[in-house]
Amino acid sequence: MSFEWLKQYMPRSLYGRAALILLLPVVFVQIVVSVLFTQRHFEGVTAQMTTAAGREISLVLGAVEAAPERALIGPTVQEIAPQLEIYVTPVDEVPAKDSWNWLDLSGGFVVAQLRNNVPRAMAIDLTDGKRVHVYVDTGKGPVRVDLDRRRLSAANPHQLFVNMIFFSVLISIIALIYLRNQLRPIKRLARASEAFGRGRHVPYTPAGATEVRAAGAAFVDMRNRIERQIETRTLMLSGVSHDLRTPLTRMRLSLSMLDDDDREALEHDVDQMQSMIDEFLNFAKGAQEGEPERVDPLALMRDIVTDQQRAGRPVTLIEATGSGTINLRPVAMRRAIENLINNAVRYGARAEVSVVLTDKSLRFRVEDDGPGIPEDRRADAQRPFTRLDPARNQDKGGGVGLGLAIATDIARAHGGVLRLGHSDRLGGLQADIVIAR
Repeated sequence: MSFEWLKQYMPRSLYGRAALILLLPVVFVQIVVSVLFTQRHFEGVTAQMTTAAGREISLVLGAVEAAPERALIGPTVQEIAPQLEIYVTPVDEVPAKDSWNWLDLSGGFVVAQLRNNVPRAMAIDLTDGKRVHVYVDTGKGPVRVDLDRRRLSAANPHQLFVNMIFFSVLISIIALIYLRNQLRPIKRLARASEAFGRGRHVPYTPAGATEVRAAGAAFVDMRNRIERQIETRTLMLSGVSHDLRTPLTRMRLSLSMLDDDDREALEHDVDQMQSMIDEFLNFAKGAQEGEPERVDPLALMRDIVTDQQRAGRPVTLIEATGSGTINLRPVAMRRAIENLINNAVRYGARAEVSVVLTDKSLRFRVEDDGPGIPEDRRADAQRPFTRLDPARNQDKGGGVGLGLAIATDIARAHGGVLRLGHSDRLGGLQADIVIAR
């Protein structure tokens, strides 16, 4: 049997599901106890009381038959059985049917029991609430027998239900408070994990139940290993790239002493090597450069476009929508966007950029009119040291295939993603950095 249809009605949060698991048994037990009490205990007590009242009515009806005349029925009953506190009055009209209030839980059961114990009852009226009126056919005509309702059923039967509901709600509130305290360490672990995924280090100490502590300790160990790995990679690449600067400087000095014809080609090679080293250093810095801070992404994009235009690059800001600030590493994000712009103007004639900030996400977009990247090669293009010669022009500047890899790492460090697609506006590559808020 499939319960897929039930999932859409289930709470999404762990707290909601745990509360549902806690409250459903309580409600079910309350319903079962209420039904059992009504059917067994309450009805049993009512049957005993109604049977006793029926016998008393039968005794009173004997006194009615002993009355010398119809007008003296009431005084005769009081004279014979005053202790019963049952009053009899001759009547001319009798209700057509039995009646009781719909809120009277035991009304129908009382009527049935009275009819069994008073065979000559013509109608029974329980609508008064405090008194019971039994219309009986006697040898002296129809009479109305009045007695206290409390003699037929238990008084205040709702007290049990009120007590059950009150203490159930009280215990449920206490349980929910305890449950919230137990789920608090899980929420702290989730916040620390989310922050680490966005490149922020939030202090976290394992707490809570044994299982939660174990998961928290595993997260701390994993975070430490990842941070050590990132630090080792950064130090290694930075050291190698920095050490290469010294021989390159010596090569430049040596080349300056050669003739112009021989020097130009070699200096071009040295410049390419210097550019590669710079890319290695940028890749080594990764997405951890700078501290997260509240940044206006629209202002950041405008500054980047202004700097690119001052450098003579054909870059245009076509859209800047939204308002507000978001947590970003501005230095790292600037590097990611500049890498995308550099690729756009390197392989295309112009680039258009846009930024859209909404309540749910932030999107930076860079489009160009170049050859683009085939759909089946876009995943490979985001890997380090990947150069797509057939898809991208290589005669407009050398590279080592780290531009998109750096942008991808920075987007992931901010909890986002780099998406590559086809530009409908310009016909080239469309690169989007999308970050959830």
